[in-house]
Amino acid sequence: MKESKADIILHPVRMRIIQTLVNGRKRTVQQIGEKLSDVPQATLYRHLKKLLDAKIVEVVEKNPIRGAVEKVYALPDQAGVISLDDIEKWTAEEHMDAFLKFMSIVLGDFERYVNQEDVNFQKDGAGYRQVSFYAKDEEYRNFIEKMGKELAKLTSNKEIPGRRRRMMTTIVTAENN
Repeated sequence: MKESKADIILHPVRMRIIQTLVNGRKRTVQQIGEKLSDVPQATLYRHLKKLLDAKIVEVVEKNPIRGAVEKVYALPDQAGVISLDDIEKWTAEEHMDAFLKFMSIVLGDFERYVNQEDVNFQKDGAGYRQVSFYAKDEEYRNFIEKMGKELAKLTSNKEIPGRRRRMMTTIVTAENN
């Protein structure tokens, strides 16, 4: 059975590879490997090939280096995104499967965070919580739009000394009226 785009993307290692390339970043396998130092090189190559075959990642440059060719990888526009059209066609079981895969990725990210030396939730701005609130649909859309604009500013930041990579995970559900 052919894997769906969601199945390919929602694998913990492949999702981490994609995260190293977001916001127009271009990286070699060596640079990706430096970001994912806990992933063995053979595993990295295997998952990168799967992403290439699915056209979720592409080679954007080939640089000759001492008789070999170093490839530079990037994300094509919208390649790492599962479309709303696809998501709306999913059954409840497919949503639960995707959600469980997503949660395993979040769990892995959190585990890597808490297993670092000198973890300081307050200083790092880290944490987890669930907040419940009441809002009309329009109030909620306005909130999401404002949050999206602020996040867009941050996600366009370049990686420079002094800036730390931070991850924000959102899960939103609603009760029926």
